[in-house]
Amino acid sequence: MKIENPSPMQWQCAERAGQLQSSVIREILKVTVRPEVISFAGGLPSPEAFPVERMRSAFDAVLSRQGKVALQYGPSDGYAPLRAWIADSLSSDGARILPEQVLMTSGSQQALDLLGKVLIDEGSRVLVETPSYLGALQAFSLYRPEFMSVPTDEHGLVPEAIAPLRQGARLLYALPNFQNPTGRTLPIERRAALVETCARLGLPLVEDDPYGALSYRGEPLPKMLTMNPSGVIYMGSFSKVLTPGIRLGYVVAPLQLVGKLEQAKQAADLHTAQLTQMVVHEVVKDGFLDEHMPTIRRLYANQCEAMLAALAEHFPAGTSWTRPEGGMFIWVTLSKHIDSMKLLEEAIAQNVAFVPGAPFYANAVEHNTLRLSFVTVPPERIREGIAKLGKLIASKL
Repeated sequence: MKIENPSPMQWQCAERAGQLQSSVIREILKVTVRPEVISFAGGLPSPEAFPVERMRSAFDAVLSRQGKVALQYGPSDGYAPLRAWIADSLSSDGARILPEQVLMTSGSQQALDLLGKVLIDEGSRVLVETPSYLGALQAFSLYRPEFMSVPTDEHGLVPEAIAPLRQGARLLYALPNFQNPTGRTLPIERRAALVETCARLGLPLVEDDPYGALSYRGEPLPKMLTMNPSGVIYMGSFSKVLTPGIRLGYVVAPLQLVGKLEQAKQAADLHTAQLTQMVVHEVVKDGFLDEHMPTIRRLYANQCEAMLAALAEHFPAGTSWTRPEGGMFIWVTLSKHIDSMKLLEEAIAQNVAFVPGAPFYANAVEHNTLRLSFVTVPPERIREGIAKLGKLIASKL
């Protein structure tokens, strides 16, 4: 039966819905799907690096041998063999990580949301880098924290700046490896100082590490988790080392916290897909990542070098940029009077896209910054796009 002449529905959203904002990057990506656009915008891994055949074989193996298990509901904390593999891969001589500390999530973005639900009350202080990962700011903002920006320099976060901001803070969120958006890496001395400072202040430290395996030198720095397992929450993902399409991440936390995160996950989606967890375990269990990662590193290193060379050739004096040793991003600082948001409009008209820097700041926005991602663009297109962008920037001087 169809209701005749219904009254207009009065949708009244929850107050928290007012905190929801669209991702600037996702909005830009709607434009960059056009093939003529040279996009340095998305933080997407290169499809050239996806191990399609290996994934296909793993799906076949899992479905043929354990299909009924793989297609069933699974435990909220995740597939036990994969959790054990993750715990073993993160353990070191100085720190043993238990499988019980590992919670599988639907991408690391869900881990950020779960941390927000469990740790943040309205008005709670959350310390973040300057600038910080846009996705974390977006996830945490729903819980209405008071963001406090920790100063950074060319080497990343400054540990000495934390203590004055500690009062009332629930956590410090940091990306130590090839940070998104700047590409900077926190030196080992600062990692130790950061862990020591947070431990002394009783401040939980969230170590988000989606890019750690993408070191062009192949020698990752020590994880802060292993320096203080009882005070560091570690986040990882299979998106950058296998494929983001499987939406598989994880969070490692002390036992007293991981139980609360699991309860929050039960309320959100019951559990992460059993099938994809079993497939990923099938792929990684025999050392495949050790064989696969050098291919990704070589690909990204070559494209990074192509962009750095193009920047040096085409960007005008007064412009500066970071020189990452891994990861996917270069951070550019323009002359003070140039607004990168306005610059983007003109760049898109010339079929070039990037991400303006403003959304990456929790406070004290610097409008003359922008993020470039090089991993999905071949070198010849990198040179073409950077030449166009450099000419456009020069016209503003």
